[in-house]
Amino acid sequence: MATSTLPSALSFSPATFAKLSPAPYLLAHLDPTSSSASPTRPSGRSPQQCRSPSVNTGSLTHANGSAVVRLGDSAVVCGVRAEVLRSSDVPTPYRGPEDSRREIEELGLLVPNIELSTGCSPGFLPGNAPGTLAQSLTQRLLSLLHLSKLVDVEDLKVKYQPPETEDDLPDAPPQLQTKAYWVLYIDLLVISLDGNPFDAAWGAVLAALSDTKLPKAWWDADREAVLCSDQLSEAKSLSLGSIPASLTFAVFTTAAPQKKLEDAKNWVLADPDNFEEELCNESITIVATEKSILRIEKRGGGFVGREAMRELVAHTQSRLGEWKQVLSSEHR
Repeated sequence: MATSTLPSALSFSPATFAKLSPAPYLLAHLDPTSSSASPTRPSGRSPQQCRSPSVNTGSLTHANGSAVVRLGDSAVVCGVRAEVLRSSDVPTPYRGPEDSRREIEELGLLVPNIELSTGCSPGFLPGNAPGTLAQSLTQRLLSLLHLSKLVDVEDLKVKYQPPETEDDLPDAPPQLQTKAYWVLYIDLLVISLDGNPFDAAWGAVLAALSDTKLPKAWWDADREAVLCSDQLSEAKSLSLGSIPASLTFAVFTTAAPQKKLEDAKNWVLADPDNFEEELCNESITIVATEKSILRIEKRGGGFVGREAMRELVAHTQSRLGEWKQVLSSEHR
């Protein structure tokens, strides 16, 4: 007598499960049924584990400085172009106190721009006009460049000492005149996007500025023009200030309208990828140096309190050491 076999149970691959039910799929990883298992994200990282940055500098030969930075599957190319701006061409010359940040900001000497319409992800097809995300990222990068005082305005000045005249006092110190400035155009191209574009873009800016060299420039009084040396040995690197690290966190929660808030579970995910970002309504970006907090940006939600915020700040400052190690290894 033939025996009948039961049909096999319907099963899905993890990739199919993630597409059909993304939120339950992430929850199954963060809240495993086994008490001995620890929360693990689909990528294999723990909730507080970041993707290791990878940096390659000097990738663009036509730029004054360049870098390619990867965070997991997110990759950003950054090139720095330096162009001369004559002081006589400035509509409103800076006449305020000696303040590097204010002078750079008022004269517009740092000009970042980020391009996402490269096919870096399905949501950013080539040829489209810059969207709100690209404009927001550009403005955030510009604001942070000014706030961090990363670039010293003295590195961007082309000075000239006029010859002595009979009217000059014999013991008077020489009066240097600023005849021109270097304007740094910081162009970023996102070639692959898998979440957390700001941290990847800021890392690319740091790496490219660390790689930037400005040619020796001087004012020629006879020609009334700025001349530059083509000798690479005479080029000068930027004297960057304290390097700040940026770290973004996303909050995944089981909170729902029909569930009590105190019954909800929450997980703070460091350096979220694209899959995790789409499932999180709350995000925090912290920018900090070893000694101070430069900026905290918070969007949506209210599950991260003061005590949790202190832990995130400490985590950001520990991330700074990793970025410094990667950047220094590129310039040895």
